[in-house]
Amino acid sequence: MIAASPLIESLVEAFRCLPGVGVKTGQRMAFYLLSRARDNGLKLAKVLEQTMREIGHCNFCRTFCEEEICSICLSKQRDPSVICIVETPADVMAIEQTGIYRGRYFVLMGHLSPLDGIGPHELGIQHFVERLRNESIQEIVIATNPTIEGEATAHYIADLVKSHAISVTRIAHGVPLGGELESIDGNTLARAFSGRVAISLDNDE
Repeated sequence: MIAASPLIESLVEAFRCLPGVGVKTGQRMAFYLLSRARDNGLKLAKVLEQTMREIGHCNFCRTFCEEEICSICLSKQRDPSVICIVETPADVMAIEQTGIYRGRYFVLMGHLSPLDGIGPHELGIQHFVERLRNESIQEIVIATNPTIEGEATAHYIADLVKSHAISVTRIAHGVPLGGELESIDGNTLARAFSGRVAISLDNDE
């Protein structure tokens, strides 16, 4: 049996770092680029390298961007008194595509997961608390995913915010339990924002 080219094997293995890509899919991607799309492959490699080197996090909301502060945080058209809490930059994109939300964001880059060693510090909660103290915020909209971890994270944040006398709401209507925001269609997500409700904490007196 003739062994494949070491470079091709390396390319296939590189593709396998992507979610859902196994050996067969990696091979199809590699052979497609080599057979029919070498120019596109070179463009992909160039853009990928530039993106990996130059994309960082916004100093305010922590989403991905090239600059120190993202365009959303800089925009004077956004309402600075409302902050939406999401798990990932992909969630920001999903919400922005609805066109219904005009506030700002805070991106956790994950959710609470003690078993995986992800606690408040890993989610940048200390930066979020600084924003609560330093900005004139009137409402926190929690849009973590409706999963067990997302719900636990939502309640943790709601409990944290209540001592600051700031309204806390949670998007609910139209978002299925166990779903993820980036996979929900825009109309459903827009209805979820319109129908957001206040979070009730069990330990409230």
